[in-house]
Amino acid sequence: MSFNFFLDQNLQENDPIVFEIIQKELLRERHNLELIASENIASKAVMEAQGSILTNKYAEGLPNKRYYGGCKFVDQIEELAQKRAKELFKAEHVNVQPHSGAQANFAVMLSVLNPGDSILGMSLDQGGHLTHGSPVNFSGKWFKVSHYGINDKGLLDYQKIREQALKLKPKLIIAGASAYPREIDFRLFGEIAREVGAYLLADVSHIAGLIAAGLHNSPIDQADFVTTTTHKTLRGPRGGIILSNNTRLFKQIDSAVFPGSQGGPLMHVIAAKAVAFQEALRPSFYEYQQQIIKNARTLASELIQHGLNLVSDGTDNHLVLVNLIKSPLNGKQAEELLESVYLTCNKNAVPNDPEKPWISSGIRLGTPACTTRGLKETEFKIIAKVLASVIENPQNQEIIKESQDKIEQIIKKFPLY
Repeated sequence: MSFNFFLDQNLQENDPIVFEIIQKELLRERHNLELIASENIASKAVMEAQGSILTNKYAEGLPNKRYYGGCKFVDQIEELAQKRAKELFKAEHVNVQPHSGAQANFAVMLSVLNPGDSILGMSLDQGGHLTHGSPVNFSGKWFKVSHYGINDKGLLDYQKIREQALKLKPKLIIAGASAYPREIDFRLFGEIAREVGAYLLADVSHIAGLIAAGLHNSPIDQADFVTTTTHKTLRGPRGGIILSNNTRLFKQIDSAVFPGSQGGPLMHVIAAKAVAFQEALRPSFYEYQQQIIKNARTLASELIQHGLNLVSDGTDNHLVLVNLIKSPLNGKQAEELLESVYLTCNKNAVPNDPEKPWISSGIRLGTPACTTRGLKETEFKIIAKVLASVIENPQNQEIIKESQDKIEQIIKKFPLY
């Protein structure tokens, strides 16, 4: 089987070194089960659009208001992406130009905040994201940040968040997470924001696919801004978008993206976003998102049965956060060991983590990529057993070999591309 998919031989002939490295990555993806919660497997159609001649075109500005000539057809592409995103998320306004979710969040903050303004977001070590006020990120460097977290049960405490907001009176509240396995109540966040007179930013990067399918409550009528990446559960290209139903903010959003924080949009990526949105509008996407949740719940329940400790004792969405504080391995060690049995995950901080972030005491697991590959509950029961066995017996080479064999059987049954 050719490794080139739909590609011709130009890359191989012109730069065999890059070509060879890409083929190695393809082999890695084929021979590993992807359990990183923020990753997925884009369709060939998405990749074809992203690898198209649209990469040649500069198109600063918005459709029909460009600073370059020759934009007739890329205007059509961007308008199509906008139309599909609006339909998918029931939004009145969308900007499909952000290069990433982080860029989308940056543009939102630029649109309504000044340096030194106060924001309230979820702490990174409690499940938040870098752009929600981490001191190493622009959001933590430019703004006065306060953080909320989770309670002893691993859940958001909305009453405590409300009390914090009433005391701090932030100008912006951020709802959303990168490692929170439970459903987020955006209605309550909306009530809190309105009570204190704050803007509300809902960052749904991880759960956008679930929201689009109607399997998680939507923040579109609660938040002033909704940002998301277009990969992860949406299964599109790497990129971001901003959505809003607050008519007062539409112009500010667009201006904050360009010229506020970016130059020319990546038209080839916007084309790929349009393709992904169309895929997400099909009835099969609902079934796919249902299976993501079923697989995550199966993974969580089986890991608990096999003795592992989970933050919040389960999941409502696509991810599971394993607390390894009482296990033989830290997060970094677990990540490396699991890769040896062809399971790819990432180390992740857990609440009250005694380790540094680059070591951590947890691993974050997600089901989107393996669900795309075709795995269902039966396979995730096997994966859970392998995970628990390897983590609890890291020196047992017999268990390592048995685990490799079990995962290889799944890989052969569910080939990638």
